[in-house]
Amino acid sequence: MRVFGFAGWSGSGKTTLIEALIPVLIAQGLAISLVKHAHHRFDIDQPGKDSWRHREAGCTEVLVSSAVRWAVMHELRGAPEPSLEASIARLSPCDLVLVEGYKSAPIPKLEVWRPAVGKPKLHPIDPNIVALATDDRTIRAPGLTIFALGDLSGIAAFVVERARPAPRPAGGAEND
Repeated sequence: MRVFGFAGWSGSGKTTLIEALIPVLIAQGLAISLVKHAHHRFDIDQPGKDSWRHREAGCTEVLVSSAVRWAVMHELRGAPEPSLEASIARLSPCDLVLVEGYKSAPIPKLEVWRPAVGKPKLHPIDPNIVALATDDRTIRAPGLTIFALGDLSGIAAFVVERARPAPRPAGGAEND
C-alpha cells in the first residue's frame, strides 16, 4: 500500500477536495482507502442501539455486520490513541491510502490553504508538504507544486506519482 496525506486548517476544504478526488483516482482503477484523524470525540454508533449498548456495557470491540457493510468500533478505555502507522496497518490491502489530518506525520502531503480561513500556511514549518492547493491565484511557494483547488486531474496525477509506501508500525506490530 502507498500513502499520501492532506493537511490544512479546519474549514480549508480538505474533505471537499478529497471527496472530489476519490472518484478520479477510482476511475484510474485504484482501490482507495482513507484514514481520517479527528481532534474531538466522535461516535459512529447510535445511542440506544444494540451495538452502542454493548459498548456502554464495557465491550472493548463491537463488530456490526450486514449484507452491505461492516464496522468495528474499538474503545480505547484509557489506552493511548493508535499511531497513524498502526491505523494504516488495520486497513485491508488497497492501492492507495489517503490520510486526512495528521499534520505532523512524516508522509508526503498536499496542504489545502485558503486565505479566507485566516490561518498561516503549514508548509514553511512542515517539510513533508510537497504541494499546495489553494484558491489564491497570487501565491508563491518556492519548492512546492501549486494547484488550483479545482485541478482534480493534476492533483490526482501528483498524488499517484508522489505517494510513498505506507509506514509500518514500530516493532512490526500491526495491532498496537
